[in-house]
Amino acid sequence: MHFHFSKRYKLLFDFSLWFLFSSVVLRIIFVVWQFSEVNTTVFGVVKTILYGVFFDTGVLSLIWLLSSFYLLFVPTKWIGSWADKAFVYFFFTLSLLIFVFTFFAEITFWDEFKCRFNFVAVDYLIYTFEVIHNINESYPLIILVPSMLLITAGLMYLFSKRSSFTATFSAKPTFKTKLLYFSISVFVAGFYASAVTNADAEWSENRYNNEISKAGIYSFFAEFRNSKLDYETFYTTIPTDVAFAAVRASLKNSKMQFDADSIAIRRTITDTAASEQRPNVIFVLMESMSANFMQEFGNEKEITPFMDKLAQESLLFSNLYATGTRTVRGMEAVTLSIPPTPGSSIVKRPENSNLFTIATVFKQKNYQCNFFYGGDGYFDNMNAFFGGNGFDIYDRGRGSILSDKIKANRNTISDEEVTFENAWGACDEDVYSKLISVADTYYAEKKPFLNFVMTTSNHKPFSYPEKKITIPSGTSRNGAAQYADFALQQLFEKAKTKPWFKNTIFVVIADHCASSAGKDEIDVANYHIPVMIYGSNIKPQKVSKLCSQIDVFPTLFGMLNWSYESNFYGQNVLENAFEPRAFLGTYLKLGYMKNNEIMILSNQKKQHFYSWNKATNELTKIPMNASFLKESISMYQTADYLFTHKKLEEK
Repeated sequence: MHFHFSKRYKLLFDFSLWFLFSSVVLRIIFVVWQFSEVNTTVFGVVKTILYGVFFDTGVLSLIWLLSSFYLLFVPTKWIGSWADKAFVYFFFTLSLLIFVFTFFAEITFWDEFKCRFNFVAVDYLIYTFEVIHNINESYPLIILVPSMLLITAGLMYLFSKRSSFTATFSAKPTFKTKLLYFSISVFVAGFYASAVTNADAEWSENRYNNEISKAGIYSFFAEFRNSKLDYETFYTTIPTDVAFAAVRASLKNSKMQFDADSIAIRRTITDTAASEQRPNVIFVLMESMSANFMQEFGNEKEITPFMDKLAQESLLFSNLYATGTRTVRGMEAVTLSIPPTPGSSIVKRPENSNLFTIATVFKQKNYQCNFFYGGDGYFDNMNAFFGGNGFDIYDRGRGSILSDKIKANRNTISDEEVTFENAWGACDEDVYSKLISVADTYYAEKKPFLNFVMTTSNHKPFSYPEKKITIPSGTSRNGAAQYADFALQQLFEKAKTKPWFKNTIFVVIADHCASSAGKDEIDVANYHIPVMIYGSNIKPQKVSKLCSQIDVFPTLFGMLNWSYESNFYGQNVLENAFEPRAFLGTYLKLGYMKNNEIMILSNQKKQHFYSWNKATNELTKIPMNASFLKESISMYQTADYLFTHKKLEEK
């Protein structure tokens, strides 16, 4: 069949050229932005651009598929009619505006996350209240919105001057020609949909080059597939019984006894050293509080004076690492004490209620468990997860309701209790005030309590009450971190006036770091978080063992001499038999670190083994270690198995 270019498709061709040109310009902007960290050799930059054009073509294949479908079935006599013009003008203008908006959005997304659209961008479509208000408070929309409209209008004028519309409405190709265009579009779009994954852009050892190679829109739609990744399909596996045997061997110590089921890790931990202690527990999960904000870990800007003081008065874990890069990962780690599973956190998964969590253990000890959040806890599915796993809820309650299956009590933080609020919710001081009032209530009832609070202030737009600290509100991440430190100090000062204070343990920990971006597959330093356990009977000391977020509560239970049933991967770091290791993951990469060596499992059934230089935060590939690989696979494979086979549930 002889191919003949039809001017009916001129608008599509001109749009494609504009899109490819704009995408290349955007990549050059990103290369300059990260110039010191990107592979900027001629070969590296050219390959980045060429890979990018390949993925841009994938985006265009969908545009061509939809457009050629319309053009195929429009009768020849309707070409150029008012109906044809109205349809084309409307959808072309709308599409152009969407693409212009996407380019703007990619720049702001890169500014915050240093990557192309990922699962976070998909989530942002769901939680519109928080996201729209955050954008409004973080960026000058009064400039951005008119700019996007002006650019779209300018492009429409440009296409008009190039006679793109005139040609499209005057040319009358044969049905055979239209069928050829449509068939090619189907073939190309089908090829990309069936054979090209977003991971195919990861050609380099430099993460920045890989991210710049991707196309934002292609990445966005790829994430709809990745909210839950089947471990056995995408990751290297070993026999299930072998994997569980390896994990059970790593967990075994003299204080525990496994249940009979060998394809499980459920066990009984018995502590005979002393009588159990039953203090109240206030657990503060601090938003984005990286270890490197603290003077204790080398920061000289005096951002966290109270936390630095608290570190000297607490049991401080100086070498502890978060399991992920998002709040829901931190929540998953501390409540379920489990390595990160591929895809979305269990906090956001369906069928995640009635699991064996820290609340299971606390309730067996007759504790009241409460979850506090300054925003609406429907965000990131927090209310459903905590409410479905033994916690009562205290949040802003902007209208979302819990499922009828969830029996937790939900309590609203009222307008009268809020002195300052931004897109993400009430400021930390207000949430702490609510926490203290609830603590007073349960103390009066002689009921020990676990008050678990998730803070919000250390988050873009970095706004907080005026005149609390020296850094003006809304100006910087350092200001938000300093306010979070100030608010934590207010919590402690108010708590010290309460009769329950002396019998209360405070655990202060970050959910994740403020940034996770780096040139390597996993940026290890950006998982380092502070953890402090404070109480009147706790001797201040520094624990330098390598450990994980998942170890925090098992360690606390050991400090309290608790005997309890466990379904946790976390262990008591203070035990002599504890073997230092940490879990570090993204939603696709799963890292397991021991002795400054890290195994990274990827969703292409591939794995890489690195040596980590802590001083320079650089990963260097080293020869594969078969036993280390087996142990790494065992940890992650079994964690995924337990959840998918409903073995994380309470008995």
